[in-house]
Amino acid sequence: MEFPGAISAFLVHVRVEKGLAVNTVAAYRHDLAKFAGFARKRKLSLEAVRRDDIVDFLAGLYRQRLESKTVARHLVTLRSFFRFAQIHEQIAEDPTIHLESPKIRRSLPGYLRLEEVERLLQQPDATSALGLRDRAMLEVFYSTGLRVSELTGLRVPDLDVKGGCLRCIGKGDKERIVPVGRKALGMVERYLHDARPELVKAAKAGSTPYLFVNRRGAKISRVGVWKLLSTYGRRAGLRVPLTPHMLRHSFATHLLERGADLRSVQLMLGHSDISTTQIYTHVVEERLKQIYKAHHPRA
Repeated sequence: MEFPGAISAFLVHVRVEKGLAVNTVAAYRHDLAKFAGFARKRKLSLEAVRRDDIVDFLAGLYRQRLESKTVARHLVTLRSFFRFAQIHEQIAEDPTIHLESPKIRRSLPGYLRLEEVERLLQQPDATSALGLRDRAMLEVFYSTGLRVSELTGLRVPDLDVKGGCLRCIGKGDKERIVPVGRKALGMVERYLHDARPELVKAAKAGSTPYLFVNRRGAKISRVGVWKLLSTYGRRAGLRVPLTPHMLRHSFATHLLERGADLRSVQLMLGHSDISTTQIYTHVVEERLKQIYKAHHPRA
């Protein structure tokens, strides 16, 4: 079987039989397309791929200055793909079987200081419909620590104003309940009353159930959120480019700095393994070191 057919069969398998998330399947598709291009340049058929070819492909990714985490993800994709191909007798041997995963250096996540968050939240012009939407969106983002896909996937009924929480669908279609702060709830209520009806009027396909909509009244996209954050981050004069994950990191860091326990933060972030959440303890440790050095007379 040629690469296109094998890749297509594998993607159907992970989407339908394994039920992987849409974003995960898209990442698999992207990684395999890149490897198929590499194989095409070398005139390699699926059966002809060997361990050395995989090593050369990964080395090429390093030469492109990709992070070790990204290279490791490509290898995970290739392992799954070639294991599937071997099980379905498309190849005799799995060329990835004896390859070691790249060592990933865990870097401390970037986050905003409290004064930077306050500056950021003041950037949208809340007198306009789009500005009020953006302010409500930023407030919810920082108040809940949602992933960007979780934020854009919120529907109006997911928000429980009286209960002070929202329901979101995270990775692996897992549902969780996340508390929402009073300020964020107040801003969302203003948005729902004063701005969203005006934006939804522009929808060609009728009303949408999604909480945050774009200027055409449709569900706001992940790319749209990224662009808005980048713009408001520049306006706020932040020291680093603002990304959705940076607000998520800020949410977790500020909770831990004020005494929240790791297990509670894990549940709010939707991490399946607490070891993923533990990286934030390093952020807090670094902050404590900075405070110590700045204020202790013998630091």
